Amino acid sequence: MQKLESLKAEIGFSEVLYDDHVGKVSLIGAGMRSHPGVTATFCETLAENGVNIDLISTSEIRISVLCRDTELDKAVLALHEAFKLGGEEQATVYAGTGR
Repeated sequence: MQKLESLKAEIGFSEVLYDDHVGKVSLIGAGMRSHPGVTATFCETLAENGVNIDLISTSEIRISVLCRDTELDKAVLALHEAFKLGGEEQATVYAGTGR
């Protein structure tokens, strides 16, 4: 934050806003391209469970939202139930190159 504040005059912005009480929830999967309504289900599920979306970002295979950190656990549980993600199967996440 200090570095950004020191660049204020040089870059020409008026203020920096910071909020460390947000959490990010994402739904990721290549199947979203072939299943219409995933974003609607995602947003409706959060709304029905009282989770307010502060910011939403989407791509062909990902939906991410920012919400209050106090609502994060509720959001994750509701989305797991809505998309039937609570099974015993483990998810494997590959990072980097060379998979």
